[in-house]
Order: sequence, then structure tokens, then C-alpha cells
Amino acid sequence: MKILVCGGAGFIGSAFIKNYLKNNPTHKIKNLDSLTIGSNLDNLKEIKNNSNYEFIKDDIKNQEVIEKITKDVDVVVNFAAESHVDRSIANPQPFIETNILGTYSILEAIRKHDKQFIHISTDEIYGDAHGKSSFDEDSQINPSNPYAATKAAADHLVASYHRTYGINCITTRCTNNFGPNQFPEKLIPKTIIRSIKDLKVPLYGDGQQIRSWIYVYDHVQAIESLISKGKSGQVYNITAYEEITNKSIVEKILKILEKSNDMVEYVGDRPGHDKRYSIDCSKIERDVGWKPTFSFDSALENTIQWYLDNQDWWEPLVDETTLHPQPWTLNWK
Repeated sequence: MKILVCGGAGFIGSAFIKNYLKNNPTHKIKNLDSLTIGSNLDNLKEIKNNSNYEFIKDDIKNQEVIEKITKDVDVVVNFAAESHVDRSIANPQPFIETNILGTYSILEAIRKHDKQFIHISTDEIYGDAHGKSSFDEDSQINPSNPYAATKAAADHLVASYHRTYGINCITTRCTNNFGPNQFPEKLIPKTIIRSIKDLKVPLYGDGQQIRSWIYVYDHVQAIESLISKGKSGQVYNITAYEEITNKSIVEKILKILEKSNDMVEYVGDRPGHDKRYSIDCSKIERDVGWKPTFSFDSALENTIQWYLDNQDWWEPLVDETTLHPQPWTLNWK
């Protein structure tokens, strides 16, 4: 099996590559990444000399390169995306370019060379689940911010290429991920790092926003299972059913690090902030037999320990921008 992973130097993509090669040591992976914000080749340093792994620095919008590489692989898995909601509020343009036009570029290569495509999406495309039951794959798409809207547009493009051109594709929509190598802007690493540095930990609004969480290695194992067992043209939700408020997560981290809850600082809420995300993933359990294996609490402890042990990884990534308490107010370009 030969796989092209797009965005493989990012948090989830790098976890997929490492996990996949561990489980399939004779298979080959090409990793195409443009190395923008959130991507880091240090995430893959333990396999950089693996003869079955190759890194290619390029952009998924480069259709000529994508088509050339896709011709020689069996599967394309696309993690490449602009993915931070706050950044999308500050400047939506890169999200439109990468998440929509980049997906189009890959789809054209898939259509031309008749390969399998795994499109990695997000539960955020369903919008706010506050006061509602958990969304399933047939629920209405109702994105609340530019990031989610661009991912929803990409999902529709993938579905249209399956119906019109008959491409072999699967779309996954996963809940919030956490684990080692996650970029410091995100809630859990930001809270860990600021706590280690004895800095105030910002919480948007009242901190009662509910998110469902999954350990990154459960997520990537689900994707690997779908490559061989998933049904073409289908959408699969992925979750560990761990619904927790942002406030509770921050307090759990502070407790493990033996810090006071007085470190919490409530800041102005994000514009258009969804109160709750919640999805049902009985479909992947039924079709593929996948189930999560890590509990939230044990995985959180593992993650905190990783950040304690790997300060040399995150310290160069931390600055005023990445740890800003209200990032959407920044003039990102």
C-alpha cells in the first residue's frame, strides 16, 4: 500500500503517519506539507530516516504536483487545512484558499487517476448542538464561523464528486482532538503551557462551552480502519463521547499540575461561539467495528506529562500571538 498524506506535518497528520507506519511497517507514505502555522517536522523526527517515508514540501493547491504524486499512490488522506477558528475570524481568506480550493485540487487528481480519497473534516460543520440531541451523519450542516463554513464547503465538494464522477471517497467528521504535538494555540496545550509558566489561563465567556473530546491516537486509528473497511461515498462521525465544559478541562489541568483555580481569567467570548458540539458515531462502530480505547482522564494525564517532558518542542513555538487571550482581535495575515 502506498499512501499520500497531505498535511502530515501537523498535529493529527503526523500522529496518523507514525501510527500507520507502526502498524504497517512495509507500507509506504509520502507526506506533502507546505509547513505553514501548525506544521512542524519535529513531530516526525523519529521516522524521518525511515526508508518507507518521504517528505515533500509543497502546497495542496499546486495541482500539477498533487496530480503527479497521486498517480503513483493507492490512497490520498487529506489532513491539510487551516483549522483554528480564532484565526478564521481574524482573516478568513487563507481558510477559503486552503480548505476549499486545496480540496478541489486534490479531488481533480483523484478523479483523473481513480484513487481512494479520505477527506478529514470536523464536527464543527454541524454547528451548535445546544439544546439538541447529538448530530448524526444525516444531520443538517449549519456552520457558525468561517473555518467551519469552509470545511462544510469542502465536504459538499467531496460529496458532489462522488455523485457526479463516482470517485472512491470517504469523509470523516471528528470531535476535538488532543494529545502530544498539538500546536500551543489550542485550549489544552495553551492551558498546560500557561500553567507551567505561572501565567493566567484565559477562558472565553463563562467557560461553560461544551466540547466532545478524543485522544488523537484513537482518531487516527479510526481513519486507518476506514481505509480498508469504510464504504465509499459515506460520511463517518468519530468521537469518544467525552463531553466536557472548557472550564472543567482547565480545572482538571490545573489540579494535575497542582495549580490554583485562581489562575483562570475570564475574557470576552469569541464572536459566534457555539455552546456545544455533540455527535453520534454509531455508524463507524457498526460498519467498521472501531471504538475508542483511551479514557479522557488517562489520556489527559499522558498529554500533560508529554508537555512537561518536551519543553524543547513547544518553547520555540510560544509567543504573544499563539498564547494571546483573545486571538481573533489580532491582525493576522
